[in-house]
Amino acid sequence: MKKNYLITGGAGFIGSHLTKKLLDEGNKVTVVDDLSTGNMKNLEDYIDNEDLNMIIDTILNDNLMEKLIVESDEIFHLASSVGVELIMKKPVHTIENIFQGTAVVFKYASKYRKKVLLTSTSEVYGKSQDVPFKENGDRVEGPTTINRWAYANAKALDEFLALAYYKTSKLPVVVVRLFNTVGPRQSGEYGMVIPKMINAGLNKKNIQVYGDGMQTRCFCHVKDVINALCMLMKTKESYGEVINVGSNSEISMLNLAELISSCLDNNSKISLVPYDEIYPNGGFEDMKRRLPSIDKIAKLINWKPSISLEEIVKDVIIYQKVIQNN
Repeated sequence: MKKNYLITGGAGFIGSHLTKKLLDEGNKVTVVDDLSTGNMKNLEDYIDNEDLNMIIDTILNDNLMEKLIVESDEIFHLASSVGVELIMKKPVHTIENIFQGTAVVFKYASKYRKKVLLTSTSEVYGKSQDVPFKENGDRVEGPTTINRWAYANAKALDEFLALAYYKTSKLPVVVVRLFNTVGPRQSGEYGMVIPKMINAGLNKKNIQVYGDGMQTRCFCHVKDVINALCMLMKTKESYGEVINVGSNSEISMLNLAELISSCLDNNSKISLVPYDEIYPNGGFEDMKRRLPSIDKIAKLINWKPSISLEEIVKDVIIYQKVIQNN
């Protein structure tokens, strides 16, 4: 049965891949995006599809959002400020855009009883060292004087709001914490590490690694992530739950740079850069590890990542070469 999906932030990196998948499955999709970090080029292959309704506007437009939510069957709420660099530069925009937008979505989703999947972030775990991170683990946040934590706490407040609607009215809500989703269409403009490193290498610049490069992250291909989101939306057992989605294969930033250099095969050089050179006004604090437990999602929907990090890197390299040649 064809459904009408509403995707906030649907012109963004993840949102555009989700839009494609839902359209390919024969559904109708309405995308609302203010293009602050999204890009119409991400949807250019589908813009003439009669089942796609593209609206360029903010989710803070109360009247518009009520209309779109009334007309939708299910909502994927992806709209958010993204990327460490954007968060550091625009902390007020980050806080307002995240929480106020989510409040609008849930106000009308609750009024009209629409199912919502909210994408959150691994950042909510903060400085916790209890790895791998489990969904019911304690959060350890830094001081309010460090801008980075504005994003983490705004997203945590989103989660509290979503779960409050579930607890008080049994609104079907799924909260997903994403861990470093990567793939074609992702921009390095806002600090996303893999496209940023690849762009540097392709342009014969040093691949920069911040700090000592020993901090580790886990990377998951957007195709794997989109499959997880769609499966979780269809699974009643996921309602009212917080669920990690990501890879549990760790790599240090220095080793990641070496892998990218090897895949580029153009003798790209790697340089270590102190944090205070990148963020001269302070306000930044990095985390040593970001490792998710994916036991919960495995039990819920039997999901695990299927695409290796090397495949991810090569996929992004191919995409970035096409972009640069156009």
